Amino acid sequence: MTFQLEIDAYGTLNVIDEAGVRHANVRPVRTFPISDPDAGLSLMSPDGKELAWFESIGAIGERYKEMILQCLAQTEFMPTILRISKVSSFATPSIWDIKTDRGDTRLKLKGEEDIRRITRETLLITDAHGIQYLIELMVIILKHTQGNSSSISQLTKNHPNCHRLNMPITRIVGPKAFKCL
Repeated sequence: MTFQLEIDAYGTLNVIDEAGVRHANVRPVRTFPISDPDAGLSLMSPDGKELAWFESIGAIGERYKEMILQCLAQTEFMPTILRISKVSSFATPSIWDIKTDRGDTRLKLKGEEDIRRITRETLLITDAHGIQYLIELMVIILKHTQGNSSSISQLTKNHPNCHRLNMPITRIVGPKAFKCL
């Protein structure tokens, strides 16, 4: 398929297809935005019609790649949690003081169902306002957590199912407490 891309004065992406038809307010959508962000990307019209498909970000020509990445950066807001500094309660709802790649903040976790496993080492947390936070490499997060200055080695030393970098955490209930499979 031959097409042209442009970003208009309002910062929205537009596609001009082979027939010369302009499709305004097009959104790039990643197939696997968390687990494999470079694989599979669609350009979608506002009514949900797929206008173009790319097997990978690398398959997009350099001319359009920057435009698409710029649009993705505007729409994909998902801070990554770097450290959990404090958790208010062992039960939910709880307030978490966290450090993210975008700065320090506080989130309210309504319930355990708002923590979803994406991959073995990646969790997606949705706070009470609907903001999604990504946690990668749970061992590193817990190792650098400042709650009662406990390190991950102390927390997991005698637990048979917790292994460094492959720890199957099912839930976090406080700065020192977590449940392993």
